This record gives sequence, structure tokens and C-alpha cells, in this order.
Amino acid sequence: MRASFRLGRVAGVPVGVNWSVLVIFVLIAWTLSASLFPRSYPGHATLAYVAAGLAAAVVFFVGLLAHEVSHAVVAKRNGIEVEGITLWLFGGVAELKGEAKDPGAELRIAGVGPLVSLVIGVVFGAIAVAVAVAGGHGLLLGALSWLAGINVLLALFNVLPAAPLDGGRLLRAAVWKATGDRTRASVVAAGAGRVLGIVLIGLGLWRFLSGAGFGGLWLALIGWFLIGAAGQEERQARMGDALRGVRVGDVMTPQPQTASGDLTVADFVDHYLFAYRHSALPLTEGDRPVGLVTLDRVRGVAADRRPSTTLAEVSCRADELVLARPDEQLTELLPRLNECTDGRALVVVDGRLVGIVSPSDISRAVQRGSLRGPLTGQSRGK
Repeated sequence: MRASFRLGRVAGVPVGVNWSVLVIFVLIAWTLSASLFPRSYPGHATLAYVAAGLAAAVVFFVGLLAHEVSHAVVAKRNGIEVEGITLWLFGGVAELKGEAKDPGAELRIAGVGPLVSLVIGVVFGAIAVAVAVAGGHGLLLGALSWLAGINVLLALFNVLPAAPLDGGRLLRAAVWKATGDRTRASVVAAGAGRVLGIVLIGLGLWRFLSGAGFGGLWLALIGWFLIGAAGQEERQARMGDALRGVRVGDVMTPQPQTASGDLTVADFVDHYLFAYRHSALPLTEGDRPVGLVTLDRVRGVAADRRPSTTLAEVSCRADELVLARPDEQLTELLPRLNECTDGRALVVVDGRLVGIVSPSDISRAVQRGSLRGPLTGQSRGK
């Protein structure tokens, strides 16, 4: 999930927000200010309800951010780089560059998020009790109570043993520890995620048909998301298993054909297009990569603009390139391939281009790796 805009850095980690956050933010604020608070605490001005609803929604998302930041901080302490944190429609995600090295690290990284949410809920609950004992009532007590309850609920939901929830990570750590097989553990957690997704869809549809309205559909939507995310995690786990031990240099196309970024699109199409066998073309200065252009990008340039448009103008820029080393494990490269929308990586040695890795290269490597059969638990990093 890509961020639509960046908020800055927290604990050294870039934090972004996807536009879909506005949907759930507006939904929460509207539900609180137009329904829950007026029904539970009547007699206040409309502006007071709106202010309370907006304030509670903002604090809720701050707590959600704290949940994800805790994952990122613990991941960094366990030697895993963190690309960033993105808040979106279904909550938040900490984008990790790599996987936990052992079940203990997996347990720590996964467990800290729900723990933080639980602590936040307990703190707000304690403040709400103190306010009630002191004679406080009305919207302040209502907002504090809601924040306490929603954070505890968030912690409990996240520890359900099903991928991609934190509880799925905890389940994976337990199975990994018991069997020594990371892939098997991932498949078990993904299977539990699909089961939970089916249950939520069924429950959501039943609630909707029983008159729960949007709440039932929202529950079904969460279930649908869980099924898709769990399936993706299983596919990634099986791919990682097939590619374990394979280096970038083993699958790359060596010494790829290159072009100059100063070449116009028209010249490339008229004189060079059929001389190139591949659909992606690195742009170089000397022997150093400065860009990457694909046939899809060239095709997107209108015919009347081709004589005045250079390949550099339509390429994946130098700062967007995914670079790899020949001796790097292919499984470490895979998470980075989506950094440029072209899905390719350029292989360099001391800054010099020596190869390129494309989706077809990886597909062939997966097919060959699958022929080896399952790896032993020890070779998976028990």
C-alpha cells in the first residue's frame, strides 16, 4: 500500500498516509458526532459533538500510528530495515525490508503492536475512571471511554491467530519454533487467515441481512481483505522457499543491451526498436546506469511528441532504480522490486552495470526452484 503523502519521520522511520484513510476517518468522526455521542450524552450543542468526534478520531489514529511505530522500532532492533509506515483504510502497515531471522525475533516484532494498543486502552480507561470518580461526565468521559474500548478491541482483534494480523505472526513464530520450518509456519498462518476471513464475511452478511446496515458490510469487507492478504502471504512464502539460496547473479541476464538517455523516442522506435530483444532497456552514461525505460513507457508517448521526447524523460529515473549485487540473495531483492513500477532490478558491481533481473527471470527461477522439492528445516534458518 503506497502513501499518498508523507507526514514526516517518527523514530527515524518515514510515515505516510494513503488517501483511503480519509474514508475511515470521516466514518469514525461522523459515527461518533452524529450517532454515538448524541444518543449517549444528549443536551450538548452540535458543535460540541462534532469537536468531540473529530478529537476522538484524531487520537485514535495517533494510537494506531504508535502501534505501527512499535513494530518498526522492534524490527530495527532485530536487524531488519524499515522502509516506512503507511496508514490506510484498514489501519496501518510497517513496511519491513526482510524477514525475522528466527522465531524469537518474529515473536517480539509481532507482539509489541497489540501490547502497545492494549497499554493505550488501559491508560485511557484509567483516565476515564479518574474523571468519573472526580465527578466528571458528558462528552469528555464519553470520548475517553470510547478511546479505551476501541484500543483494547484493536489489541484483541490483532492477536487473533490468523495472517496477516499480528496474531498470525505470533502463530507463525510458534509453528516455526515447533517445526523449524518457516515456510510451513507461513502456510499454516495463511490458512488460518483465510478461515477467519470466511467467518467474518459470513458474520458480516448475516448482520447486514439482520438489519445492522453498513456495519455488517464493513465486517464482510474486512473478511474479504483478510482472505486476499493471507493468500498473498502464502504465495510469497512458497516463492521464498523455492528461491532460498539462489543469488541474483544466478538468474540475471548478464551484460544487457543499453542505450543513451539522450536518444529520442522517435529515433529509438524508427532505428533501434527491433534490434533489442528485451522489453526493458537500461540507460547508461559510460557503464553506469542512470535510468530504465520499457516498451510500455515508450508506447505511452504520443506519436507527435516522440521526436521531441528523449528516453531519459520517460524512463524510471536514477533515484528510482532498484540496484542489486550479483552475490545478493534473490529473496532479499524481491521486496524491493516494487520500488520502481517497471518491476526490474539492475545488477551493478562498483557502480558498473553487469546485468538485469526481470519478472520473467524470477518466474523461471521459481519454476526451477520448485523442482528441488521442499527444503530441510535446517536450511531454512531454524
